[in-house]
Amino acid sequence: MKPEETPLAKARRETAAGVLYAGGAFLIWGLSPIYWKAMQQVPALEIVTHRVVWSFLFLVALTLVQRRWGEFKHVLKTPRTLLILALTTLLVSCNWLLYIWAVNAGYMLQASLGYYINPLVNVLLGMVFLKERLRRPQALAVMLACAAVIFRTVSHGELPWIALTLGLTFGLYGLIRKVAPVSSLVGLTIETLLLTIPGIVYLVFLEAQATGALFRASRPLDLLLIGTGVFTAVPLLFFNLGARRINLSTVGLMQYIAPSGMFLLAVLVYGEPFSAVQLWTFVLIWAALAIYSIDSVRTYRRAG
Repeated sequence: MKPEETPLAKARRETAAGVLYAGGAFLIWGLSPIYWKAMQQVPALEIVTHRVVWSFLFLVALTLVQRRWGEFKHVLKTPRTLLILALTTLLVSCNWLLYIWAVNAGYMLQASLGYYINPLVNVLLGMVFLKERLRRPQALAVMLACAAVIFRTVSHGELPWIALTLGLTFGLYGLIRKVAPVSSLVGLTIETLLLTIPGIVYLVFLEAQATGALFRASRPLDLLLIGTGVFTAVPLLFFNLGARRINLSTVGLMQYIAPSGMFLLAVLVYGEPFSAVQLWTFVLIWAALAIYSIDSVRTYRRAG
């Protein structure tokens, strides 16, 4: 007979599992450019359309397995929640499309920069829309991030619009989803549902024009396109399982795994140009994130 597990041992086991789940999610997201690069010959819009349609099928199955079908039907009957999710659908689809296009067009460094600055964008959005007051370290971190963007713009003569758009769309997505009374799984299922009907119409159009990639190029490409659903849903599931088991400060620190993976792939694997200007831009952003993260951990511990 096995000895009964103590509460402390159970808490440690749950925390360890949470770190593994959340770490797995962020690692998948950080290495995701490898997956999208494998379909580089397919236009970004077509990849995103497949991602939406196959994700919806997988998420519906997942919703049934997790017994959330009642919540799913309730949301469909609630106009206000549906309207909110229609707006978040627009934001997440723009984010997905721009991200995949940026990766396959050779702008992975800008994409990683966009997800690095996302926490600081969230702070700014909270200040503007939720009237939250910035603590001094937060204000310093935001000023450093702004300095990084200005420095890169002046040095290159071009605004890093890809990074800013990715950071802003994802930040607004998170902000608006907070006011939607729906779980992350059901919310994403309905968001993909709203995109699936026009997505199917688009894929049928491509099929009629004989220009679609599915079942025309190669078996590996077919599997990659169909697999976009699993590739989208699995890290989301891992993230949800992990976030339930670990505290917010840990999740906040672990989120930098994803853009760090993109950054390393861009520089070390895909050989994107990395100038001194880009280096200093990232140094300023990393300094801002260090200040922001230390302040967040201290604030969380004081609150606990």
